[in-house]
Amino acid sequence: MVFPKPSSESDLFLYSNFASRYARDSLPRFSMPENSMPKEAAYQNIHDELQLDAIPKLNLASFVTTSMEEECNKLIMESINKNYVDMDEYPATTDLHNRCVNMIARMFHAEIGENENAIGAGTVGSSEAIMLAGLAFKKKWQNKRKAEGKPYDKPNLVTGSNVQVCWEKFARYFEVELREVEVREGYYVMDPVKAVELVDENTICVAAILGSTYNGEFEDVKLLNDQLLEKNKQTGWDTPIHVDAASGGFIAPFLYPELEWDFRLPLVKSINVSGHKYGLVYAGIGWVIWRTKDDLPEDLVFHINYLGADQPTFTLNFSKGSSQIIAQYYQLIRLGHEGYRSIMENCRDNAMVLKESLEKSGHFNILSKDNGVPVVAFSLKDRSRYDEFKISEMLRRHGWIVPAYPMPPAAQHINVLRVVVRAEFSRTLAERLVFDIYNVLHELEKLHPPKVTKNTKEENKAMVENGVKNTALDAHREIIAQESNKRQKIMAA
Repeated sequence: MVFPKPSSESDLFLYSNFASRYARDSLPRFSMPENSMPKEAAYQNIHDELQLDAIPKLNLASFVTTSMEEECNKLIMESINKNYVDMDEYPATTDLHNRCVNMIARMFHAEIGENENAIGAGTVGSSEAIMLAGLAFKKKWQNKRKAEGKPYDKPNLVTGSNVQVCWEKFARYFEVELREVEVREGYYVMDPVKAVELVDENTICVAAILGSTYNGEFEDVKLLNDQLLEKNKQTGWDTPIHVDAASGGFIAPFLYPELEWDFRLPLVKSINVSGHKYGLVYAGIGWVIWRTKDDLPEDLVFHINYLGADQPTFTLNFSKGSSQIIAQYYQLIRLGHEGYRSIMENCRDNAMVLKESLEKSGHFNILSKDNGVPVVAFSLKDRSRYDEFKISEMLRRHGWIVPAYPMPPAAQHINVLRVVVRAEFSRTLAERLVFDIYNVLHELEKLHPPKVTKNTKEENKAMVENGVKNTALDAHREIIAQESNKRQKIMAA
């Protein structure tokens, strides 16, 4: 423990950080300071600077969970000093990890017996999970090509151009050609038919996305599986599928249980999912699950014994905190199917309220789908006076982080605003966001008035008659009235 020397005798009795010299000295930026400072001063100065960050709950750009129950927070703090890789020293933590893998694998209909352990691993997020799954596909393809005496130096991977950047990282880092199916206006996900057309004997896998980053839409994994089965039958290849379910893996099993996207499809060999998204855990946990043991090449698994016992490991990093693994297990047993289903239904319903309110404004086209990740992606119908980036900028003044971005290549002329509806995004917040969006629109209309024409008065009158709201307050009152009517009908029933 460090005990810094006081700069004066009075400092021994002065407990207010704001009355000390530490309140008037700048914090170091480039070099470690020569002297120490009191722990209270260090905390207060860092705490104050962090107040400049956005409020996590209002960060609607992120899929990552920002709120957990206090009991889970306690478990996180109690285990924050445990290194997960020390499996022999922390056997209970290792067992909780394995329980999570088993539960998630069965949720994805993996081919395992009642008391059989699933094949999978916890990761720091879906990016690492995708790297591991991609390496498994590449290694298995290479082994097969070597055994057949064929070249194995030009592997490729087929995805849509709407994939998350981690797929581009995998392709670049591990020297795999990335073949992208371009999206198009009105169809913002990978077309399975076009994807199969890009497959050849060097394709290590086709990656399908269950919940596009751009608009939350699920890709048609069932159609992809059927098309690829037919091509494999014709060519003699055995090209597999990986499902990137980073966002949708904890949604589809509860909202769309009949949807076939997982290990029920024979060509799906591995799936990744983010525990820190709709798995409802803070940032820092992802999962990768393999269909069977044969789908993970043994020569990728390392065995170490210098921590006290033989331990198999297949990760890109070594040391890793245990807290998020324990938090994931807490959520799985705390919520169960009932709790997850209820939370996902709430997310979907709140997303629908937001979507319907935006449609009623008359200003926006909705680019997200009703079935998928609870995301509302929308674009302006008229960008002649202001655009989506201006709306995003002005919403920040109200505390909201709503990103604006162009769609992928071939549709990049379309700009999108996106709201991710997470578990902690309540109906009240949804209504408040609509209110603030209408306020922003009203302000932008005043700042950028339309050009005056002879028909201006008639057009304004028609807009009012057609129900287009002139003020944000009108829109907010209508939302409240609608919700009140719904509640009265429910009570009457």
